[in-house]
Amino acid sequence: QVQLVESGGGSARAGGSLRLSCAASGSIFSLSTMSWYRQAPGKQRELVAVITTSGTTDYVDSVKGRFTISRDNAKLTVSLQMNSLKPEDTAVYYCHAQNIWAAEYWGQGIQVTVSS
Repeated sequence: QVQLVESGGGSARAGGSLRLSCAASGSIFSLSTMSWYRQAPGKQRELVAVITTSGTTDYVDSVKGRFTISRDNAKLTVSLQMNSLKPEDTAVYYCHAQNIWAAEYWGQGIQVTVSS
């Protein structure tokens, strides 16, 4: 089993920055891809950013150039640096991990609110 705990959410003004962190514990040796998803009110959950064990990253178009995902394989943490925030970035952000057997794990979610 793997537990994921997010931290660092909160409120920011448009144009500001926030940094989310996710700490993994448990059977972390088997983890491979780690990601951040978000879900805004009334919308489906969407993949925001993903990073593989080798450090390859990908982002949804709406955050490219503004968000940066990173991971520390020794500590098994994954972070999301969010710059130039927009009101449309307001959502609950979820940390997600997948292990080598394709089992998936989710954090409890953390609120990010961006005001104009």
